[in-house]
Amino acid sequence: MTELIDKYNRHLNYLRISITDRCNLRCLYCAPGGLVPKLAHEEILRYEEILRIVRIGVSLGISKIRLTGGEPLMRAGVYEFLKELASVGGLSDISLTTNGVMLGENIEKIEAAGIKRINISLDTLNREKFKYITGYDRFDQVWAGIEKAYAHGFDPIKLNVVALKGYNDDEFVDLAKLSMTYPFHIRFIEYMPIGNALMQSDDYILAPDIQSRLSVLGDLVPVKRKRMDGPAQRYRFKDARGEIGFIQAMSRHFCHTCNRLRLTANGQLRPCLLSDKQLDIRGPLRNGCSDDELKAVFFRAVRYKHESHHFAPGSSSGVDDPMSGISG
Repeated sequence: MTELIDKYNRHLNYLRISITDRCNLRCLYCAPGGLVPKLAHEEILRYEEILRIVRIGVSLGISKIRLTGGEPLMRAGVYEFLKELASVGGLSDISLTTNGVMLGENIEKIEAAGIKRINISLDTLNREKFKYITGYDRFDQVWAGIEKAYAHGFDPIKLNVVALKGYNDDEFVDLAKLSMTYPFHIRFIEYMPIGNALMQSDDYILAPDIQSRLSVLGDLVPVKRKRMDGPAQRYRFKDARGEIGFIQAMSRHFCHTCNRLRLTANGQLRPCLLSDKQLDIRGPLRNGCSDDELKAVFFRAVRYKHESHHFAPGSSSGVDDPMSGISG
């Protein structure tokens, strides 16, 4: 089998797929100002188109899929699509990222579709702050969904915490404590300036600072990495049921281990989240291209994958597209 290997000898076996740009929250770091232009219905990839792209990817060595948005659970027909995706041979790992708003009422459907792993965005445990960060008073709804996913045996449940100075940095210890009470993976994510955001260096909270704050809970013991692991540096407190992870896009670039491509909601194949470079795969699909022609789009995307991104706190990423819809 011909595999996707870039010029830096990185084996690309992971495809993140945004199935919609729609969302039922308006988070400060994703939709600043609350308004993000929406894609027209005909611009968004149809489910059968996504499945064909996935099958082509599998033939080239893709074995891990993560579905994102927007909020993927908002898209009509998503549960039947999940079942079809889970039936694709050659995939060893299918997971779902959600904001949790619709999780509780649909957990049985997700489970029935064959999804075992869920990532949930949760930046705060405070209801008022949740409303301020997301624009909606839905913390209780999200937490109920997390509890229900846990009761249904989803494992691991990963809670993604974007580190936001002045918003949730006073809660890092409380969020980390969840890994002691539950077998959750709490992942602290350094804020990335996507969509022309420009933050000053003193606006960022980087992983070393977060680790220092968590030291009041004891020593963080490194967890041995697995072959299909993502970019998080994994740790565990002694006797904790869960884990702590740090995704250090700013303070410790993990580009040298990057194994992923991204498929946007409107059918663009992106070699890197932190670059606007993308290749159109929707156009060839709808113009009746062959499987070999679709494979060629994958190989072109691999050739455009850079060795590393070059931004740091206080600089712009150069990415103009909003996070919603680009499979962040």
